[in-house]
Amino acid sequence: MAGDGAQRRTATRRPDGPAKVTITDIAREAGVSVPTVSRVVNGRSDVSPATRARVEDLLHRHGYRRRPPAPGDRAALLDLVFNDLDSPWAVEIIRGVEEVAHEQGVGTVVSAIHDRAGDARQWMTNLRARASDGVILVTSVLEPGLHDELRRLGVPLVVIDPAGSPTSEMPTIGATNWAGGMAATEHLLELGHRRIGFIAGPPRLLCSRARLDGYRAALDVAGVPVDDDLIVPGDFYHESGFTGAGHLLDLAEPPTAVFASSDQMALGAIEALRRRGLRVPEDLSVVGFDDLPEVRWSSPPLTTVRQPLSDMGKLAARAVLDLARSVEPASPRVELATELVVRASTAAPRTA
Repeated sequence: MAGDGAQRRTATRRPDGPAKVTITDIAREAGVSVPTVSRVVNGRSDVSPATRARVEDLLHRHGYRRRPPAPGDRAALLDLVFNDLDSPWAVEIIRGVEEVAHEQGVGTVVSAIHDRAGDARQWMTNLRARASDGVILVTSVLEPGLHDELRRLGVPLVVIDPAGSPTSEMPTIGATNWAGGMAATEHLLELGHRRIGFIAGPPRLLCSRARLDGYRAALDVAGVPVDDDLIVPGDFYHESGFTGAGHLLDLAEPPTAVFASSDQMALGAIEALRRRGLRVPEDLSVVGFDDLPEVRWSSPPLTTVRQPLSDMGKLAARAVLDLARSVEPASPRVELATELVVRASTAAPRTA
């Protein structure tokens, strides 16, 4: 039945390209049967590697994809693409996308491409085969050629927390990372801290750079000089928070507070303090960023900056579904507000 259904679907080309190409045309040029092409298009495994490669090459050369939904139709399938999936942060994004997809009767395919070119190209091959109606890309980088191919195939793209500077026509969803970084640092300054360590996120990400800029801005407004020795690198994961806190504690004049630009790094920092016999917040205050569900149960519960991750997923899903129905977004760039959540991991610095 899958093969029969696929035979009735036609491919589309750019408006200025040649005539539409059917899978019957692809089959004739490849020297195989129409059901064989159908099996490749539908991702079936019962095709020899050589035949699959020949058919996929022709599908790519002819810009094949299934007929796009007509205006007003429901999109049938969304692709949600991460760099990595080993984070509760990703789970919150997935939760938001899935809620909207379920409401709209749309399927979701979740992938991780790990910043490896081979993985990204394999994902693109799979996407062509399943004729996705939209892509949500999360803090990942696709090669320019793959972006171009998405445009050529007419597959709408929405980016959550873009890694680099997005083009003006690319819809993006983010949070007020600069304001969040400033709010976290201001909170520590108001408690009386003046030596505040900062564990940064990956510098390639706009959200990381914005949080660092917010930290710097708060210090500047308070008249506190920025000490570059208090800024250490991280990657948003626990181990880099553990390592970064160790570097800060080894300074000749260690900080009295640490702002980690992700909750996972903040939890890693707390573990580093615990292993040195230091207490939070009595010996050192710690602030995170994200407000993941687990941090309210940490010991002590973590002061952090809440970014509405689930809402970001919902908004991205609605935006890409609108694009699939030829509805343009009201604004190409949307930022949702962050909020400082004060818990028990921060206090005034200990007096000598």
